[in-house]
Amino acid sequence: MNTHFPEVIDNTLLSTFRSCPHKANLTYFHHYKPKVQSVHLHAGKAYASGLEAARVAFFQDGLPEEEAKAIGLKKLIEEYGNFECPPESAKSLERTCGALEYYFSVWPLSKDKAVPITLPSGKRGVEFSFIEPLEVIHPETGNPLLYSGRMDTVVNYAGGIFGEDDKTTSQLGAKWGDQWNLRSQFTGYCWGAQKAGIPLNGFLIRGVSILKQSFGSAEAITYRPQWQIDRWYEQVHRDLERMIKSWKEGYFDMNLDHACADYGGCEYQQVCLAKDPSPWLEVNFTKRRWNPVTREEEVLP
Repeated sequence: MNTHFPEVIDNTLLSTFRSCPHKANLTYFHHYKPKVQSVHLHAGKAYASGLEAARVAFFQDGLPEEEAKAIGLKKLIEEYGNFECPPESAKSLERTCGALEYYFSVWPLSKDKAVPITLPSGKRGVEFSFIEPLEVIHPETGNPLLYSGRMDTVVNYAGGIFGEDDKTTSQLGAKWGDQWNLRSQFTGYCWGAQKAGIPLNGFLIRGVSILKQSFGSAEAITYRPQWQIDRWYEQVHRDLERMIKSWKEGYFDMNLDHACADYGGCEYQQVCLAKDPSPWLEVNFTKRRWNPVTREEEVLP
């Protein structure tokens, strides 16, 4: 047992552990990250940064719509940087910029029916963050484990208060909206907002598909009644107790099934195919510790 147990838990860590505890161990306890970053993660982060910058400029700073959109586009370009998009991917810098422009053609800032709320601090509810204690005790510090989350926006919409989340994808379909109905990410956001004194009616999810020659859009609403939030809370605690047990044993179970091939294949697939994983980890991965509160990574020796 040569790793420290995280003091802050977020949905990404939990969902990874539920899918494959071994992957969670490599990623969040030993902090191995691929040297070659996923184009989906990189483009998605740049896209989200552009949306945030444009919303802050328009709704909070009161700048004209076109100027706010230009600020968002500039921020996206800065975040995308000199990342080399694989030739087979549609999420190049040019296409990701096009997706942002397409978003604002479908949901213009000045006509958007989902308007960020004004928080008690006086700021608009753009990129709302929370961090709240759980009832599980940290196995090293003796303090409560903390759960953190950060949603894109909290908005007034359809006569209620909703969380809003933006997704980029390669494909939209008739069933696209169904995948969010039990998504732990949004249940956790509703719990966190509730703890902060902002009870949500549900979540508004907007998707933009980025293809080589076109864009597409979709919108879905998902609700979280209190009994679902309570069930989520209990499940989180059960999962964390299993996680602590694995950490104490020094052994995290492996999925060895569909999770190894989901979403184009797990980045650790070659590691798990090798009898001795050490050479694969040393050559193809670096150590970077993710901080769910600051949303930044620290490079480790």
